[in-house]
Amino acid sequence: MTELQTVSPLEPPLRRADFGTIAEALDYAAQTSRGMNFYSGKGGLTEALPYKRLRAQAMEMARKLLGAGLRPGETVGLVAESDGDFARAFYACQYAGLIPAPLPLPAAFGGRDGYIAHLRRMLERAHAKALFGPDVLAGWMSEIAGLEGLKFCGTYALVQDAPEAKTLPAPDPHALAYLQFSSGSTRFPHGVAVTQAAFMANARHMAAYGLKVTAADHAVTWLPFYHDMGLVGFFLMPMSCQVGVEVLATRDFARRPLLWLELIGRTGATISFSPSFGYELCVRRAETASTEGLDLSRWRAAGIGGDMVRPGVLTRFAARFERNGFAQTAFVPSYGMAEATLALSFTPLGLGAVTDVIDGAVLEAEHRAVPATAQTQRVRAFVRCGRMLPNHEAEIRDQAGGLCPERVIGRIYARGPSLMEGYFDSPAETEAALSAEGWLDTGDLGYWVGDELVITGRAKDLILVNGRNVWPQDLEWTAEAEFGPLRSGDVAVVSVDQGEAEEVVVLVQCRVLETEARAALRAEIGKFFRGRFGLETRVVLVPPRSLPQTSSGKLSRSKAKAMYLAGAFGAEAEALEPTPDAA
Repeated sequence: MTELQTVSPLEPPLRRADFGTIAEALDYAAQTSRGMNFYSGKGGLTEALPYKRLRAQAMEMARKLLGAGLRPGETVGLVAESDGDFARAFYACQYAGLIPAPLPLPAAFGGRDGYIAHLRRMLERAHAKALFGPDVLAGWMSEIAGLEGLKFCGTYALVQDAPEAKTLPAPDPHALAYLQFSSGSTRFPHGVAVTQAAFMANARHMAAYGLKVTAADHAVTWLPFYHDMGLVGFFLMPMSCQVGVEVLATRDFARRPLLWLELIGRTGATISFSPSFGYELCVRRAETASTEGLDLSRWRAAGIGGDMVRPGVLTRFAARFERNGFAQTAFVPSYGMAEATLALSFTPLGLGAVTDVIDGAVLEAEHRAVPATAQTQRVRAFVRCGRMLPNHEAEIRDQAGGLCPERVIGRIYARGPSLMEGYFDSPAETEAALSAEGWLDTGDLGYWVGDELVITGRAKDLILVNGRNVWPQDLEWTAEAEFGPLRSGDVAVVSVDQGEAEEVVVLVQCRVLETEARAALRAEIGKFFRGRFGLETRVVLVPPRSLPQTSSGKLSRSKAKAMYLAGAFGAEAEALEPTPDAA
């Protein structure tokens, strides 16, 4: 069992990511006693990796990578397993002047062939000269070995016996630090090019302003290192602030979500983040599992990000784990994206998740966020995502490009020192996303409440029906809450162009086998949407686990829509007609 973390008076002074490069940050962190601890799915410690040892091993590997024939400035694909091998390889690239590109694990890609094809696309887009990954994927990676331009493809043992280069290049604060493929990257993946300076700007502002990191802080994570919240938030930023991290693999969290909380309690951790679904998994598991002895009282920053924040989930989590010392004021909603390195805004510490309750009908009809009153028939609650980080700014613009006044929904644009250099070797896509003045089109919709941002969803997901603007997550979350058999992530709502009008299609993962029960469920869901939202819908029941997810575990509506249009859910074709009202 890991002891509660204590602060030694012999530790060097805390520095909040005020370095020129990631390598320089690790040089400093190596002077402390802290580091990364990796755990098994049963909660046992599999490797303790102090930053001092990590630095030495990374520098040795850096010399071998260069000695084997890789050259500074070249890109190296790294399958991002949550283990010490990935950590050593990523930091080796930093010392060698190589550009690491963390790549996803197979879980979200529907089998071997789909995964290999996806890796090929990302490697080609990154112009990668090498691909390294864990031993368990050695056979899969061998199928990529013939990809044009690859000098190496396989496990890290490929360079174990390579000669060591005598020197390492000097750190360059203006060079690329890494490529980050966003979680939604599928058919045409684009690598977000993050410079050393952009990373340091984001890490510094998150640490000093967003989280107010202290020498007493300690972190726990289950987030994947190929996703920006995992890579930046719990792999790079803690090290840049000399904060220790306990690491649980994402797949092990999915099997045993309460193990995440056990590690927080066992190690006295103060900082840990999750998308909303992670908190929901814990609540569901706690319905049948004991949490006696679990102590969450030191958890001061329970961050939420990576997806739309679900206020109901946070309320249930706080209520269930209050007995274990969790304080609802610990919630820290935030907003960001890979194109901004990670974070753009943070809710002030100690406030918890503050909701803005508005009139849902006015929202749909007029694109305005009018506060609800006692007479409001249908309300909608959004979580405020706080203020922009220092030296960063945002604008909310209407369709004509004008600035939206407070509480008017528009498209969010952001600017600041932590924005990406661009999409790697993709000038057209970069020009479409980044203006000459440095404004990033985030693709998100939202509004201002004072100086705080409120995010309402992705612009591409918005559904226009009979002049109404309908947010699919409203329909999805409400249905999942209303129908007992449904779980989080069981519903995907998309719109399909039928020529003269948009048709709303509701894809529902169904675990019911009886024909009559399935027909009843379809009828009930159709009637529900008609009565609650005034929408005619086409309800399609699909098998469990068939709705696609991004590599970070979020529902991919765009891919679900593509699958539907391609006939992937054709077995339910006879049930696709809108169900008549049973009454």
